[in-house]
Amino acid sequence: MTATQEPPAHATGVPGDGFPSGDLTLLRFHVDHALAADTSTLSEAELIDQIQEIESLQASLAALQSTRIRAFARTQVENGPTDLDPDKLHRSVVAQIQLACRVSTTEARTRVANAHDLRAGLDDVRRLHETGQLSAAKVTAVAVECRDLDTTQRARVDARLATNRDLTRYGIGRLRAMTRRLVAEIAPDRFRARVHAARAERRVTLRPAPDAMSYLTAYVPVEQGAACLAALQEAFVEVQVDPQPLTRNRGQVLADTLVERVTGQATATAVNLEVQVTVPVQALLDPQSPLPAEIPGLGPVPADLLTTPEGTKSLRRLLTDHGIVIGGDSRQRTFTGLLATLVKARAQNRCTEPYCDAPVRHIDHIRRDADGGRTELENGRGVCEFHNHVREQPGWHIARAPDGTVVTRTPTGHTYRGPD
Repeated sequence: MTATQEPPAHATGVPGDGFPSGDLTLLRFHVDHALAADTSTLSEAELIDQIQEIESLQASLAALQSTRIRAFARTQVENGPTDLDPDKLHRSVVAQIQLACRVSTTEARTRVANAHDLRAGLDDVRRLHETGQLSAAKVTAVAVECRDLDTTQRARVDARLATNRDLTRYGIGRLRAMTRRLVAEIAPDRFRARVHAARAERRVTLRPAPDAMSYLTAYVPVEQGAACLAALQEAFVEVQVDPQPLTRNRGQVLADTLVERVTGQATATAVNLEVQVTVPVQALLDPQSPLPAEIPGLGPVPADLLTTPEGTKSLRRLLTDHGIVIGGDSRQRTFTGLLATLVKARAQNRCTEPYCDAPVRHIDHIRRDADGGRTELENGRGVCEFHNHVREQPGWHIARAPDGTVVTRTPTGHTYRGPD
């Protein structure tokens, strides 16, 4: 920051040493000028010093944001309708924090919960967070492990953590494991109940990965996960002792064996399924077009990889023009079914609410059916279950702007444009 530039005249809360204590505009002023500063004159040691200071400042700013989230949540409770369901009010708070912070619904829910828990027993952890010694990720690791404890139990965990002089030097995994052990010791009944509840949440999910790959994740009890991995490793040992030349590495054998055993196929590539693919209409008109096909929700993929001599894969093509779905194959589909497919494909099977990346669970009318909205492609949007419900809360309004984007207006009057 150069000495010729002065803080804005309206900046307040500046003590004698010039460090901003309460004016966020002044803080933004310092950051802007730090970004514009010439770093060529700084030594390597000075750059590392600044990197450390910035990391500490990020943690402190996250703590500051947490206090504002807590204050906002309390204001919503105090000013909200007295007869409003607390769950619905909480959902509205989470949705507004999600939009304001430009994060996913899950992350927003975590931040709201942390804002409460840091003032309900985790005093020492909060102070380390405020002074920049614990990052937001580490604080979240502690808070999540203590989430179902009461204030007294949480305070006991907090006190035990504070006695560890190496606490701020631990990684996230080690910090989480330490907190979990303390929870199991201090609140064994709650810990046992949480383990049983977690087993009821077992599931399998699929997420996109780079380069036309995907992450297939199984959330299962630890002993079951260990048994699955042991069985796959045993399969690799069998391949190693086979007299045939070894043409695959260990990871490939484990992955192929998993697919074969789950699907019952003779080989991993013999896939029997129907694959929904969006195809640019330009690619149909020009065989040399570089525009890729895309599996909604999983990303672009070379079409030739989707057709192999093995299996009975078939492709359901959905035609797009500059990213907008304009039509598609209608075999084995009723009109309603195809319309839902087109809406989901246009959203790439991701919730179209700003900053939300959850899978599409509901097809929502942009203009409500009760208000005369028609059930047609232009009036449909794919959303997750959370955002389909939250728009029904008082003060929320959804509309399509003249430029085609969907605009969300929250109870505080803030507006956010969606990606659709």
